[in-house]
Amino acid sequence: MHKILIVDDHPLVRKGLCEILKESIPYRVLDELSDGDMVLESLSRENYDVVILDISLPGRDGLDILKDIKIQHPDTAVLILSIQPESQYALRALKMGASGCLNKASAPEELVDAVREVIRGNRYLTPKVSQLLLEEYQGDHSELPHKQLSEREYQVMMLLVSGLSSGEISDKLNLSIKTVSTYRTRLLQKMNLKNNAQLTYYAVKHNLISDS
Repeated sequence: MHKILIVDDHPLVRKGLCEILKESIPYRVLDELSDGDMVLESLSRENYDVVILDISLPGRDGLDILKDIKIQHPDTAVLILSIQPESQYALRALKMGASGCLNKASAPEELVDAVREVIRGNRYLTPKVSQLLLEEYQGDHSELPHKQLSEREYQVMMLLVSGLSSGEISDKLNLSIKTVSTYRTRLLQKMNLKNNAQLTYYAVKHNLISDS
């Protein structure tokens, strides 16, 4: 019997994912969590085949949780789910041990295919993620400044370049405005940039976000 844990802070998203998997994955147990801080506790009690993990959770983000999962439960497959473009997170997630990355705008059939593939012990790569991996392999990007950022610094950077204010980031990440400001200062220093405009230009130039 396959055991699947769905971690997302939106009840409608969790319900939708459950309904899709109930129809397509036989002999399965589906559990749900809305709080990323409860994931490791659940994994200590239950041996899940797959964790479907939203990347944007209150408090700790999905990549931070992924890192801990792979340290404490290295054999557990993790499928990262996000509304963000794959270019913003997929390569980082795969390098940290994710078994696959999927956009929330994907068709239901793609979710089913992804879950089936990682249950078999394989990685699931969308055409977009495969292209990103090819570009990473063909070019030497090891010295790009954003590679030096911690997971939280990278997350704050992506929220800044998406147009959110420090206050909005504070609310989204459940951090104080002072802490967000500290992350912003630190990441600008690491990347040798002066302001949000330069940060946005950098993100567009290196295909971290769309310039549209």
